[in-house]
Amino acid sequence: MTTARGYIIESLDTGLRVLQLFLTHDTLTVTGAAEALDVGRSTAHRVLTTLEARGFAVRDASGRGYAPGPELVRLGRPAGFAPDVRARLGAVLDEALRLTGETVQTVALIGDQALVTDGRESDHPVRVVLERGRTYPAYATSGGKVLLSAMTDDQVRTLFPDEELAPVTPDTLPTRTALLAELATVRTAGLAVGLGESVPGMHSVAVPLSGTGRRDPLALVACAPAGRAAPPALLDRAAGLRLAGALLTPRPAP
Repeated sequence: MTTARGYIIESLDTGLRVLQLFLTHDTLTVTGAAEALDVGRSTAHRVLTTLEARGFAVRDASGRGYAPGPELVRLGRPAGFAPDVRARLGAVLDEALRLTGETVQTVALIGDQALVTDGRESDHPVRVVLERGRTYPAYATSGGKVLLSAMTDDQVRTLFPDEELAPVTPDTLPTRTALLAELATVRTAGLAVGLGESVPGMHSVAVPLSGTGRRDPLALVACAPAGRAAPPALLDRAAGLRLAGALLTPRPAP
């Protein structure tokens, strides 16, 4: 949908465009911002000064440029990494490990990537290794598919503009059409499964993890070698994940 130009607040639009520049620039000078945005230096200076006053930009070490400020960093911080959320998730992960007996993890959606934020590793001799901070394409993981299912189809199409999806393994969903069809099933079932789609020989099941706040949804995932995780066993583990997830209370209002 195209926004009528007359409804755009020019100064706000310029400020948002500066914030977009911080996605690809570690630092910005007034001159560099002015040239990138095709605005005057005075306009760029006012916008950067305003962002600095609000904590969205800070002066860099040289004093001649600006870097992302604490407020901008906080906006971009993945769900599950905030200290208060991690503390509250500890009991959930401990219980999920106890109930499923398998490696469990929390997963956040960062753009089109599913990111492992925390977890607990199974004590089985043969197990899935927990890799905090590991990312996979969201369409290739059960946790990612749970989080994508909370979006509309149009939002998913925007996130994945190409019909062909890059394969992670031979079992990865091949197309966006296939992904949208699976997300419809996930919405109905309230869970998603992964059968070797991100790691060959690894099966997983994921459920939504509520209670962390509307702005930072997470998925709770159990992962196991395929030999211990046929689809019927995954459904049993999903039940354990739901019981564990019930321990998570909503984040207190600010």
